[in-house]
Amino acid sequence: MKVALHGGVATITLDRPDRLNALTFEEYAALVAWFRAPPEGVRAVVVIGEGRAFCSGGDVEDIIGQLFQRDMAGLLAFTRMTVDLVRAMRGCRAPIIAAINGVAAGAGAIIAMASDLRIASPRGRVAFLFNKVGLCGADMGAAHLLPRIVGFGRATELLLLGDTVDATTAERIGLFNRVVPEEALLAEAEALAARIAAGPAFANGMTKEALNRELDVSLDTALEMEAQAQAICMAHPDFRAAYDAWVEKRPPRFA
Repeated sequence: MKVALHGGVATITLDRPDRLNALTFEEYAALVAWFRAPPEGVRAVVVIGEGRAFCSGGDVEDIIGQLFQRDMAGLLAFTRMTVDLVRAMRGCRAPIIAAINGVAAGAGAIIAMASDLRIASPRGRVAFLFNKVGLCGADMGAAHLLPRIVGFGRATELLLLGDTVDATTAERIGLFNRVVPEEALLAEAEALAARIAAGPAFANGMTKEALNRELDVSLDTALEMEAQAQAICMAHPDFRAAYDAWVEKRPPRFA
């Protein structure tokens, strides 16, 4: 993978276009390490694929073929390694935007799903194709996160059938936030990331944490969690910076 830093925005490019940006063991490890400890000052992230694909999943030669040589302990070690990527992405306090420039299949669909926002070109398409190869459709957190994005019924359909979802359909069901012209995709994604990066990084991180934590709690628990989170944000300098900017009739300057 390649990483470019522009101010507070990091753009990660999956760069194996000859293999449709399929993931290797090394790619998994690099992505996990990066999302666990982004460079200082990163306030938003864009992920895109090089060439005509976003990410076609695990490399058939580098990963899939090798799995037949593993015992159950080895297979479990691999699947736990893959879910570490989702943990790292959801644990990254900087919001992540997936710029889906082509097929996002298998683990590629998961990377898109685990991102906070998804922008696609008309060529963008998603396939949770695990059951097509005899595997459980609920892979890498799909049965947990996907219903919360598209609803339980839609998620059930996508995970049981493994069909490819085109950009128009993905936008209609809420899987894609928006679809933009192909030539504008990266610019649109980076502009959105820059807009997020210009905002209050501390509060945005708290918002992402709240979205994560409140997936499985009662309303009463969620209300208390949000009361605590908001009180913490009120004690942060960004809150006073926004107030002073309003009084002085100028844009706020966040830390």
